[in-house]
Amino acid sequence: MTQKLIIIGAGMASGRALEHLFEQAPDAFDVTLFNAEPRGTYNRIMLSPVLSGDKTFEEILTHTAEWYEDNNVTCRFGEKVVAIDRNAKTITADNGDVLAYDKLIIATGSTPFIIPLPGHDLDGVIAYRDLEDTNAMIALGERPDARAVVIGGGLLGLEAAAGLKARGVDVTVVHIMGHLMERQLDEAAGYLLRKALVDKGITVKCSANSKEIPGENGRVKALLLDDGTELPCDLLVMAVGIRPSIALAAEAGLATGRGIHVDDHMVTSDDSILSLGECVEHEGNIFGLVAPLYDQAKVIAKTLLDQEATFVNKDVSTMLKVTGCDLFSAGDFADGEGREDIVYRDPARGIYKRLVIQENRIIGVVMYGDTADGNWFFGLLKSGEDISNMRDTLIFGPAFQGGAPSDPMAAVAALPADAEICGCNGICKGQIVDAIQGGATTLDDVRAQTKASGSCGTCTGLVEQVLSVTLGDDFVLPASKSVCGCTEFTHEDVRRLIKSRELKSQPAVWQELGWNTPNGCHVCRPAINYYLLADWPLEYADDPQSRFVNERKHANIQKDGTYSVVPRMWGGMTNPTELRAIADAAEKFNVPTIHVTGGQRIDLLGVKGEDLPEIWSDLNKAGMVSGHAYSKGLRTVKTCVGSDHCRFGTQDSTGLGIQLEKILWGSWAPHKLKLGVSGCPRNCAEATCKDIGVVCVDSGYQIGIGGAAGMDVKETELLCQVATEAEVIEVITAVTQAYREGGKYLDRIYKWLAKVGMDWVQENVVDDLENRKALAARFELSQSIYRKDPWAEHARERADTYQPIANLTLEAAE
Repeated sequence: MTQKLIIIGAGMASGRALEHLFEQAPDAFDVTLFNAEPRGTYNRIMLSPVLSGDKTFEEILTHTAEWYEDNNVTCRFGEKVVAIDRNAKTITADNGDVLAYDKLIIATGSTPFIIPLPGHDLDGVIAYRDLEDTNAMIALGERPDARAVVIGGGLLGLEAAAGLKARGVDVTVVHIMGHLMERQLDEAAGYLLRKALVDKGITVKCSANSKEIPGENGRVKALLLDDGTELPCDLLVMAVGIRPSIALAAEAGLATGRGIHVDDHMVTSDDSILSLGECVEHEGNIFGLVAPLYDQAKVIAKTLLDQEATFVNKDVSTMLKVTGCDLFSAGDFADGEGREDIVYRDPARGIYKRLVIQENRIIGVVMYGDTADGNWFFGLLKSGEDISNMRDTLIFGPAFQGGAPSDPMAAVAALPADAEICGCNGICKGQIVDAIQGGATTLDDVRAQTKASGSCGTCTGLVEQVLSVTLGDDFVLPASKSVCGCTEFTHEDVRRLIKSRELKSQPAVWQELGWNTPNGCHVCRPAINYYLLADWPLEYADDPQSRFVNERKHANIQKDGTYSVVPRMWGGMTNPTELRAIADAAEKFNVPTIHVTGGQRIDLLGVKGEDLPEIWSDLNKAGMVSGHAYSKGLRTVKTCVGSDHCRFGTQDSTGLGIQLEKILWGSWAPHKLKLGVSGCPRNCAEATCKDIGVVCVDSGYQIGIGGAAGMDVKETELLCQVATEAEVIEVITAVTQAYREGGKYLDRIYKWLAKVGMDWVQENVVDDLENRKALAARFELSQSIYRKDPWAEHARERADTYQPIANLTLEAAE
């Protein structure tokens, strides 16, 4: 006897299930197929080519009307099922029809998530889920000067953006995360993808949070970001994710969680009801890729026919083409302890490959631009094969395996002669080898003959490796003074390239400068973070995770794991209220040691990590802010009492010191910055051994720079003498900015001064008044963005977020 099978949802999964069912038993069931959309199964993945104009809707239809007719499927398209009566084994359609079933398949798929922003219900705010959404975007492309905003930098959002751009629409993508497609790609590959989109004319805003959707006459007119930026648009597409559509199943009393619970046979908590697709949950997993859905379709067909079949959630890889860019990812490519990276980059050709290795086995793969070997790497990942014997050439794929030598230069030696080394100039390995065999024995020789490494310089290390492989013992690699082992570039090279090539993010530096590790290391990340801050204060946001532990914790960690808390005392001055607050805090938090520092402040030593937010809060209530005793930036401005009290004082050194500290407070620099202001040449504030010192004299103020009183002891060199406090402030902010813009990270001012020379500083800061004002203005700009009290911000956080840190790899000697 033929059984009645009702299917709710005509998506790709249920369509594939019908194909398997009809192949094995075409007459086993009398099938009725409901679909809320007014059409049958089509390849939803191919909506993007329809949007871009590369395909028509008819070309992506999976099943035609003739196919349904040939297989005796009763089609109820454009009708919704609104209720399931499990006891009566019936369903109710939205027109009131009640139909009985023997078996029921729920394939309701997923529902696009719409962010409940003010204005989300305006006309012109759509998702990107079905043909209607696609047609709305196609219609927009027919309007002149049309503008669209796409919220969501995942696959769907980027396909929507690319399709709209292909239709001539001005498109902006807004993504809340730091890089695009963060679930499939790491930062470096995400950067390459973003660059490719920008090159196509698509505006991309990452780390951007949507606040409101302004409208006019009931229709969307813009998207407002939380930083105040307004993005005008005629259409706003939300592609921020999907949720399993489980409401119907839940109302029927079926077991649900994130999705509809199914067992290994795709059976729900009711033996007569099965489910598959994006709406199901199996062993805690929900599914958004096609491969597992098609596996479910095979299992559900066999289950309906009482055949043995089990669904197993397998490891899957993601191979995609987004706006013409090839992407591949598989496994776990997040950073983790005990993991290593093997990375291949060719920035000129937009190729990036990263293998994540743990215990000599591949656990993650990310590829961009060249994904030809993706399946081979995925096979190694799934098998768990030990890759020790092929490690040296592994990144080059299967063509280079089989007896690869253990020499670290093996990968370069294995490159074919036509492998491109210098992308800027199109120079391949064979041309470089020919030049070497013709007498070029140094990098300069090769550069002169072939131009390899003569443009951006990114391939310099690779050219040197070709030299080493070709010449053998006759080649001596020049001693490197690079930032760290992640790169061949020096600090000076990196600073120059960040400016000249307008690199405005860490992923941009890693990718464009050919970093050996995908996200830098504990040595280079703080330096790169600082250089980006210094050069692009408006465009770059400080990355707290790229700072030393003391800067992240806003307190100095001590050898026993406790912390040192130093509130700021402007110019070394204090008052009874502040002293009472310090005493109360010391008693309340059982601070074992209270110390008066050489910078005229009080240090609370031995504070527990979990007490930091509360002790900061108590000190804030008394008007005290962080003393930044942990920072690479301004520490203190030491003063004497000057003309207010001292009979030798010539100027108000205390007042000037307080002004300077309040202006420089919260600033960052290549290293710590200490100032002193002495009221007379007797120099009680020790201004002549500070990074910057002011000595007051009868005729004005003498400003010196480049002093030190630590491992190196140096006296300041006289920079200039000025007549007014205003000039002192302008000169000091200008010289500080010059040091910030040119200094090597972790170099004190005296080291920077030794490199640039006092003549250069005087010429640019003292003599060139226009440049001095420009430097001071840039300093003021950066202060307007970054000057803030971290204690006040973090005091509001829960104390349990400040636990002792075990890994102090980012710490450096103070």
